[in-house]
Order: sequence, then C-alpha cells, then structure tokens
Amino acid sequence: MNRRQILGCGAGMAALIIAGPVLAATAPDAGRFTVETRGQGPDVILIPGLSSSRAIWEPTAKALAGRYRVHLVQVAGFAGAPVAGNASGPVVAGVAEGLASYIQAKGLKAPAVIGHSMGGSIGMELAARHPERVGRLMVVDMFPKLAVAFFGPTVTPEQIVKNAAMIRDGMVNTPADQAAVQQRQTIAGMVKTESAREAITQHALASDRDVSARAMEELLLTDLTPELGKITAPTTVLHAFDKAGPFPAATVDGWYAGAYAPLKGARLVRIDDTAHFIMVDQPDRFQAEVEAFLKG
Repeated sequence: MNRRQILGCGAGMAALIIAGPVLAATAPDAGRFTVETRGQGPDVILIPGLSSSRAIWEPTAKALAGRYRVHLVQVAGFAGAPVAGNASGPVVAGVAEGLASYIQAKGLKAPAVIGHSMGGSIGMELAARHPERVGRLMVVDMFPKLAVAFFGPTVTPEQIVKNAAMIRDGMVNTPADQAAVQQRQTIAGMVKTESAREAITQHALASDRDVSARAMEELLLTDLTPELGKITAPTTVLHAFDKAGPFPAATVDGWYAGAYAPLKGARLVRIDDTAHFIMVDQPDRFQAEVEAFLKG
C-alpha cells in the first residue's frame, strides 16, 4: 500500500457509522460546520477528515465524556450533512477560522484539538493562525504538505495546481456507479478492518461531491510547512504504518520527521498494523495515545 492509498483521495475519507446521543448543537461560521457537545470538564475538540462524519469519534467521545467536555465537529456537506455555508469558498481554511471564532464565542480555555486527516490540517491551521486559542494539538495521519505524499518530493508548483484540478474534476464528474467502485477500492487501502469498510463507503457516497472535491483541491494546494513554527501548543503527530506496505518503518518515520521538522518539540508516534483510520484499526492503542496526549 503506497502513501496515496494510505492518505486516500476523493470522498474516500468517510467515517464509521456509530450512533451517539446529541446533547447540544450549534451552527457557527455561517453554517460551515456544526458542533455537538457532551460531558463536563476540560474542553476537547474532535475534527473528522475529508467526507467523514463526526461519528468516527464516537468511541473516543464515550471514553472521554465522563472527564472532559467533548466538542464533535461535523463539516457541512460531508457524510450527508447539509452543504450550508460550504456551498462556496474555502472549506478547510473556512472551518479553521470558524473554529477560532467558536472557541472565542464559547469562552473555551485553551482546548485540546484532535484532528484526523483533513481534520489534522484544520487543527494545524487553527493552532498556527490562532496560537492563543489552542492548548494542545494532535494530528492523526496527515502531512503539512499533502501534495508531496500524492505527487512526490520533486513535484513543481505548476504540476500541483494542474494535478489538484484534475483530481477535483474527477471527483465531481465520475459516474455514480464508477465512483462507488472506486470508493470501495480506495477504502480497502485506508481501513484494514473489513467490517468497517462498507459503512465508511456509504458515508463517502453520501457526501456532497462539490464540497469534497473543493476541499481536496484545497488540501493539495496548501503547504503548512512555513506555518509550523508559529504553533506554540504542545503537539503530537500519530502516523500509520502497515508492514504489508512497500516501505520499511524507518522510511515512513523519516517522511514524518522531515515533514514536521519545523515544529520544534513535536512528538511523533508511529502506530503499527493500521491503515489511515487509526482509530478504527487500532482503537485501544489510539485511545491510549489520546489519554497520554490529554494528560500532557
């Protein structure tokens, strides 16, 4: 499995369907996202990835709700949620700015932020551009410059723009039946847990194509490397490794170490025997890392 399969593309980054109670909801930032809150205690914001549902965080939320106040983000247009404010404009940066406003409006005191995949990019943007509003940051299996993972380290800016547009157009224009086949193939490389794949596929297919495509293009065009030095929050980066893949662990470790070198003091943790959805493939190990991260 190569890095493109691990990180996924298109609407394939969708979430495991797990039901959970809604204790409160808000719709900030002109409807770019909604938030469910539950529990009491220090604040933890959980951000899902591209085309994902906040339900991917349900096991994490249940484990934390007795000791923390958990804020589960749902990006508008993903996993069947109404498109709302994401009908136009930047999705990733829009959600990041909206979360900065949400933190201020709700009076949250330096919340912990955990983001998976695209959610990790949102977390990095939030922590870099509003460092005073993030207490600590966890990025789950995401690079600060996704284009390198997709197109290789020698890709030029012009090639990135061209390739990102091609991916965007493909996501929008692929016939529905073909898109469903592609989703299943993509997700097979993103989730080792076979029983979770169909539910993840259905959330991907329920996502608005235009919103997902524009968000994907935005991710590929964004390089957060120059902004990493602005992040002051203690940061943990979890990354997936599958020994069945073509690269040894040391090589994968090196990719992440190089990518996050500008973020001084970042804790990089490899999670073995997992694909991109670490919380699905290795739930116990993932939760242990979350607990260690929150305790500091």
